[in-house]
Amino acid sequence: MPSIQTIHAANRLLTTLPAKDRGNVLTHCEPVELVFAEILYCAGDRIQHVYFPTSSFISLVTPVNRNNGLEVGLIGNEGLLGITLMLDIDTAPFQALVQGAGTALRIAAPLFLDELARSQALQSELKRYLYVSMSQLAQTAACNRFHLVEARLARWLLMTHDRAHADTFHVTHIFLAYILGVRRVGITKAALSLQQQKLISYRRGDITILDRAGLEAAACECYRTEQETYDRILGCGTAASRMD
Repeated sequence: MPSIQTIHAANRLLTTLPAKDRGNVLTHCEPVELVFAEILYCAGDRIQHVYFPTSSFISLVTPVNRNNGLEVGLIGNEGLLGITLMLDIDTAPFQALVQGAGTALRIAAPLFLDELARSQALQSELKRYLYVSMSQLAQTAACNRFHLVEARLARWLLMTHDRAHADTFHVTHIFLAYILGVRRVGITKAALSLQQQKLISYRRGDITILDRAGLEAAACECYRTEQETYDRILGCGTAASRMD
């Protein structure tokens, strides 16, 4: 496991903090390995830890019924999991599901709240991140209601590409159908269309991005809107973090 000093710079939210404030937070953090499909907590659970992803990324899934859910957010190294703690609410609003395995920094919720209370810089940065998270939630709701499956899939692949730190990542049709809230046959058709356009390749659960620009053209405007929000509020889009 890499040391905290080695991996903390991979989380862009932490790097925006003044050195003293960042050091105080890192003092209480421990590096952890997140495993693909691991559930960090379910909707309604008490939030016991805050996670700052570094090479991992996490899906926020809202339950629809006992067997189905819908992804409403995606967190990578641009942010953190557990933002609702700053609202004095320690109940998780969504299921937190590890979509991309990798490293993260974890801090116990009481220690995080202590640092939040004493650091004006951390409060300010998290307020901006909370706004961005709310914007992503609203954009996703509109996207799920109005846009076609192929455009939504292209958007999701771009969001994942931004956070995966690699052109190839693992995801199955079954999982895509689950988080996008559509039938598996719809995902199969959409993925086949993107393959035929030579935008992606798909083999045994591994998706490779072949033509990033073409995939952006195939995606709905929601992806570009989200990037503009990240740029305007946080000063850098998630695509920028992928290319660092």
